[in-house]
Amino acid sequence: MMPHALYRLGRYAARRPWTVIGTWLVLAVLVITAAGAFGRKLENTFGAPGLDSQQATDLLTKAGADQAGLTAQLVATPRDGKTTFTGSPEARAALSTVRTGAAELPNMLSVGDTTISPDGRVAIIRLQYPVMEDLTEADRANLEAFADRSATDSPIRLETGGDLMSAFEEANTGIGELAGLIAAVVILLVAFGSVIAMGLPIGLALFGIALGISSLSLVTYLIEIPSWAPVIGSMVGLGVGIDYALFLVTRHREYLAQGLPVEESVGRAVATAGQAVVIAGGTVVVAILGLTVAGVPFLTAGGVAVSLIVLTMVVASITLLPAFLGLAGHWINRLGFRHRHDSATGPRAGSGWQRWGEHVSRNAKAYAIGAAVLLLTVAAPALDLRVGTPDEGTLPQQRTERRAYDLVAEGFGPGANGPLVIAVDLAGDPGILQPLQTAISADRGIASVATPEQTAGVATLLAYPTTGPQDDATLDTIKRLRAEVFPAVLRQSPAQAHVGGQTANSTDVGEKVADRLPWFIGAVLLLSFLLLTLVFRSILVPLKAALMNLFGIGASFGVMVALFQWGWGAELIGVEAPLPILPFIPLFMFAILFGLSMDYEVFLLSRIREEYVASGDNEASVVRGIAVTGRVITSAALIMIAVFFGFVLGSNPTAKMFGLGLAVAIAVDATIVRLVLVPATMKLLGNANWWLPGWLDRLLPVIDLHGEAAFDQAATDQPALAGPALDEPALGEAVTQGTR
Repeated sequence: MMPHALYRLGRYAARRPWTVIGTWLVLAVLVITAAGAFGRKLENTFGAPGLDSQQATDLLTKAGADQAGLTAQLVATPRDGKTTFTGSPEARAALSTVRTGAAELPNMLSVGDTTISPDGRVAIIRLQYPVMEDLTEADRANLEAFADRSATDSPIRLETGGDLMSAFEEANTGIGELAGLIAAVVILLVAFGSVIAMGLPIGLALFGIALGISSLSLVTYLIEIPSWAPVIGSMVGLGVGIDYALFLVTRHREYLAQGLPVEESVGRAVATAGQAVVIAGGTVVVAILGLTVAGVPFLTAGGVAVSLIVLTMVVASITLLPAFLGLAGHWINRLGFRHRHDSATGPRAGSGWQRWGEHVSRNAKAYAIGAAVLLLTVAAPALDLRVGTPDEGTLPQQRTERRAYDLVAEGFGPGANGPLVIAVDLAGDPGILQPLQTAISADRGIASVATPEQTAGVATLLAYPTTGPQDDATLDTIKRLRAEVFPAVLRQSPAQAHVGGQTANSTDVGEKVADRLPWFIGAVLLLSFLLLTLVFRSILVPLKAALMNLFGIGASFGVMVALFQWGWGAELIGVEAPLPILPFIPLFMFAILFGLSMDYEVFLLSRIREEYVASGDNEASVVRGIAVTGRVITSAALIMIAVFFGFVLGSNPTAKMFGLGLAVAIAVDATIVRLVLVPATMKLLGNANWWLPGWLDRLLPVIDLHGEAAFDQAATDQPALAGPALDEPALGEAVTQGTR
């Protein structure tokens, strides 16, 4: 039985702390050393098998065409606002020098002809690099350094852009993440009133993050991990790591207050709160690994990475943390300040949370309707959710890529920043290339088509749309080329054409994610329903919980759309232009939030369920559940919100989206849903909450959610426990307090 195994594990860790700590340190040294010596670089990959854009990339790669690799561009403009390249020999000479120097850069495959805009003010030098696997961050740094040198004391200004610039971009840890950690420290210090009790959850989370992220470069030998995975993994890992440790430390201190010896207290804390940690963490891991149903490899790889970090946190929480608790002994309550705590029997009847529960119960209908209307209103913008990959036009003005983007759009039109790479398998019919090029050029959404190149029977055409990469009209152009233009020309030919490039790839991945999202949501909700039915032996409670999860997650999606897509208040968090929601964010957020919201759901409903079984009074059970769990849920939620919102203050758009979405969802889930909507609807449904068909009740196994069976077994294994005897009713009360 899991509680008994966890009880023995906790006692062992507390009894032999240095053995457990030493084992973890050896493991950490081995992993971090191996990662430094043999770890592989994480990569930005957004392709998926079967997509038309991926077929274009595969075709070009197989043929050895240069266009299969990464591109970059040097964008130049005269410093004198009245000078043009066509009218200034000095500016043209400087441009020629730049082109010659660029050809000598390491790993440069080719330097295209210089293209000058119709007004003569903007010039583009296109650079072709190999595929990402053959490049490193040094290639990006070399290009940036070359541009800086070339523009020094020159009559022209140079900016750099292209795929190479974003391929090796990594999110930097900044003041925002540090602020989130500091806020978590303050919340824990206030909650515990002890520096040691506060430091253990923070230290455990940071240790788990360091170990988990270091291991990712080794996991790349098995599966390609995307470079954005550590950002999301550290965000989720910090949140759940601190959260899990918070409840274990809280439970341990409760048992110490009852007079239990340290070793016994740790064992019981791991058997009760530790079991909840295992269930909650396992739920998060399973939900995230459910991303495999999307059929997109980089989503699966990202899910594996985040799941590994969460799993590291779970294992550390039930092994390493108990060792530190055993080592700290009774010092865990020292080095701090005293403040009033509720007794071991829970909050008194007149507490604020008790009064709040009674207030909601008296006005259940009004609160249920009001909360539902509020959440539906906040979630409404999610109906306009549009997925896509933010381009360089969404970066801050101080970035050279953004300045290059603006210059290109100003000189050549918006479509010049998102060329469509059309790969044509000639299949022994080279004569089809000319009519195909003519048909593409004639499309109303295409401004121009560059001279085609041929390599090993594969032709490449660069088509420049009339509209920008993020415009809906560009997406329509891609669909029209595939559905109308290509079939009309290639109907009698064995040749095949595919539209690739960053813009097309983003469109294809976004559509595939959108197609799979309903199936994924349905699978997650079904899992939620089955799990809660098993735990709480009810039909309506799981059904209601699944619907309320949708409320909370829908509200977070709505806020993301309003802020990032619509731009409402975007400048407050450093977003200068509207952004599409990255394709993988809706799936990832749903998986993560499902696991986290289930955590709070089990914590609250388990307390209500136990009260109902004991008293048979549904309304009193709901009020009592709110009174006992309200403070704990709020504290845990505040920590997660602080950690997640810290990432919003950073510079990485992906981290901003995830941080804001997760912070909003946790805030909604822990307040409006758990403390308003759940008690209001449970009051209205009455005893029907706990209805379960008899035949199903007989089929379902009984789950010891609170771990009391472990104590019974412990009494058998150890006839006499050290320390004062425990009053069983008080013990039962303490076991449920803080249970997740």
